[in-house]
Amino acid sequence: MQRLSGLDAAFLALETPTAHMHVLGVAVLDPSTAPGSFGYDEVRARLESRMHLIPPMRRRIVEVPFGLNAPVRIEDPDFDLDFHLRRAALPAPGGEAELADFVADVAGRPLNRSHPLWEAWVIEGLEHGYFAFVAKLHHSLIDGASGVEILSALFDLEPDPQPTETDIEPEWEPERVPNDMELLAFGAVSLMQRPGKLIKAANNLGRGVVRAVQRARENELDVTLPLTAPRLTMNRALTPHRKVAFSSVPLADVKAAKNALGVTINDIVLAVTAGALRSYLAQRGELPDQPLVAAIPTSVRAADDREMGNRVSTMFASLPVDIENPARRVDAVRRSTVGAKQTHESVGSTTLEQWAEVAAPILFSGVIRLHTRLRFGERVRPAINMIVSNVPGPSFPLYLAGARLVALHPLGPLLADAGLNLTVMSYMDHVDFGFIACRELVPDVAALAALVPDALAEIVKTAG
Repeated sequence: MQRLSGLDAAFLALETPTAHMHVLGVAVLDPSTAPGSFGYDEVRARLESRMHLIPPMRRRIVEVPFGLNAPVRIEDPDFDLDFHLRRAALPAPGGEAELADFVADVAGRPLNRSHPLWEAWVIEGLEHGYFAFVAKLHHSLIDGASGVEILSALFDLEPDPQPTETDIEPEWEPERVPNDMELLAFGAVSLMQRPGKLIKAANNLGRGVVRAVQRARENELDVTLPLTAPRLTMNRALTPHRKVAFSSVPLADVKAAKNALGVTINDIVLAVTAGALRSYLAQRGELPDQPLVAAIPTSVRAADDREMGNRVSTMFASLPVDIENPARRVDAVRRSTVGAKQTHESVGSTTLEQWAEVAAPILFSGVIRLHTRLRFGERVRPAINMIVSNVPGPSFPLYLAGARLVALHPLGPLLADAGLNLTVMSYMDHVDFGFIACRELVPDVAALAALVPDALAEIVKTAG
């Protein structure tokens, strides 16, 4: 039995019937490289043989009575791989649109909390004879960095690898489900420590805010703040329904623009996002005269930290959709991310983790449900317009049960009143974009995704 960290517990508590806190990975696979047959049975065998390398996949959540403390994880005594791994087939022609519709339907359904919080599908019927492997995991299990760890556990560097010592599974022992008294007793120690942690967190936050304000003034930083976002139709109360779209661009073009303009890859990703949004919002007749506000999840994980779970913080950056010139738009993003990074360092990268540790899950749950019920986000300015996350991926080919990974599109969760999430991952020689949106707020998200290549092309042209 293991108590969840404050952040992991927060992602559980923040979930509502319309804001599901799961993430997805959409892997497109070419079975022609498999040494034998490829399909559901082969993927199931590979997954079963690797379960010991990803322990959270066999652990289920047990809630503490009244939400007084963080839930615990136990080795699920009723674990059944066949419950979690399913199979499906796309209708003809099995293209990107059909795959996106399937994934959107999967994304719009919450995970069953009486089982380990993940599901996966092996999908047949894609064009070119391809398959897809779609995995849905609750955010309380993983962040972006630990998601890459799961990727490395399931995928191989060659189609037919030789067995290694890591393929030998130690004996797995399920656990008994604890009763309410045991759960309360297990959490009693951390409950007694909470007042001291609260004082420490408050002191650290106060000092951090003072440092951030001083640093911003001294260095004349361009700082983006939440609750300053323009109101858009995508920033209203969510429904549980989702729309999904994909896009890919050459990594070489992203790097060329980065080098020519003296910025980071993340700056180019954000500038491309801003350019695509500028065109999209203009087409919808709601282009604002100020930048959008994006929440940027940021890993605070140490380089040698291989544990599952969340080690993340959040920065806020502007998406300058109000700037027409692509070069000026990139520079505005650069100034915003520099300010965001320095402010984040001043406040403290572990501040979010500290506050998550001292807040009872019932507090998170109560606040988010009250926010939703009162439609608070429609009465004031939105805290943010959207979420943008960029996760570095592998630069070498990967294989699942012998099938070559062709593309990998990640998808993140939506938060209250922020009806659009963009998650980006590089793989081999391309950068894959995964858009997920509330169906009622951004019904034409595929039109936005289609604008990504042109948004990059105008930056490359300017940089050249």
